[in-house]
Amino acid sequence: MSEQSRRPRRPAKPYRRPQKDPVRVLAFEALRAVDERDAYANLVLPPLLRKARENGDFDGRDAALATELVYGTLRRQGTYDAIIAECVDRPLREVDPPVLDVLSLGVHQLLGTRIPSHAAVSASVELARVVLGDGRAKFVNAVLRKVAQDDLDGWIAKVAPPYDQDPEDHLAVVHSHPRWVVSALWDSLGGGRAGIEELLAADNERPEVTLVARPGRATTEELLGEEAAVPGHWSPYAVRLSEGGEPGAITAVQEGRAGVQDEGSQLVALALANVPVEGPDGKWLDGCAGPGGKAALLAALAAERGAVLLASEKQPHRAGLVGKALHGNPGPYQVIAADGTRPPWRPGSFDRVLVDVPCTGLGALRRRPEARWRRRPEDLDNFGPLQRALLRTAIDSVRVGGVVGYATCSPHLAETRAVVQDVLKQRPETELVDARPLLPGVPELGEGPDVQLWPHVHGTDAMYLALIRRTG
Repeated sequence: MSEQSRRPRRPAKPYRRPQKDPVRVLAFEALRAVDERDAYANLVLPPLLRKARENGDFDGRDAALATELVYGTLRRQGTYDAIIAECVDRPLREVDPPVLDVLSLGVHQLLGTRIPSHAAVSASVELARVVLGDGRAKFVNAVLRKVAQDDLDGWIAKVAPPYDQDPEDHLAVVHSHPRWVVSALWDSLGGGRAGIEELLAADNERPEVTLVARPGRATTEELLGEEAAVPGHWSPYAVRLSEGGEPGAITAVQEGRAGVQDEGSQLVALALANVPVEGPDGKWLDGCAGPGGKAALLAALAAERGAVLLASEKQPHRAGLVGKALHGNPGPYQVIAADGTRPPWRPGSFDRVLVDVPCTGLGALRRRPEARWRRRPEDLDNFGPLQRALLRTAIDSVRVGGVVGYATCSPHLAETRAVVQDVLKQRPETELVDARPLLPGVPELGEGPDVQLWPHVHGTDAMYLALIRRTG
């Protein structure tokens, strides 16, 4: 008998069941919903967090970590995909999507948080064991150990082409935006490298939560009495919540007297409400009112002046959201479900008209980071005809001397100035009104007469506004 055969065999290690981490499992479930159902994280995550709290699985710190894991992973998806592609032995498209979600969560913990490397790898492998099985967990372990060999700057230097060689592709990888989005934003912004880098970086920052105190129903003084509340930058009705502020816990928000609304959206509504009109001023229209934020502010402003707002929204379920947002308004209003391109009201019925048209949403990538990966250049071909039709109908709907506000949460030139210029060429009875004086104190509004807001300049979503007066 040989020496080797006489050695006692080591006993096999007992199988250890994987330990379920509620925070990372929830983050994984949210990413799967975004990937599988084209859901939006800002709609999927809150009910998951609420259920976890109700079950006693989460506290405030757990919720904050889960939120960071989900949003951080989505914002940096393009950069992380490029890094993972360098660490796997197959094309990225051949990696199963659930495995890629676990890897992306792990890469974000390694490169985008302060979690120690060993803890990030260990937690990600344990998550893989829970949701993928032991076999694929080994693959996750091997990939993440390769990623852990360098930091984010080191990896970017490896996977991003030099700026001098391909500026747009460099920025796309470094700042995690599709190349066509980088190109479109750069065209809209103009200028050199510094401005576009600041804009793309701002898209990857967590936005502040901004509240609106609806006139006649709440005041900024009331909201400023809440913990972590500070004044807004530009809107007299805005209050910002610093990190950790929970809007759902504020009484005025619970009662609908205040709401969550980006300051850019508030400024659009205020500019339309404050532009001078010739003659009567009693009938206002929000022609694309869903989900109701701007309509609620306009209705409150109209009530203060004895005017009435008609809020129209094509989709019935979104019209229901508008009705909920306007419930309790101090003055009269009406909400209807109607197609803004074939409206039931008579031409020339209104003194002020707002159309915040459907768009690509490239101005709100801070809030909906997954949208950058879903949109395609061809989407512009679908939105363009609708945007022009809605603007034409809005001009038809306003009386002579009245004003239309054309707004969109996109800075893409094909959705902003191109639409306005095309429609106004066919409508000689209109003229553009300078919107800049209607946003007092707001800097860097450009040459006018239209206005483009920017996240990196104004701290708002990239809202666009053109004011159009009907002259004949």
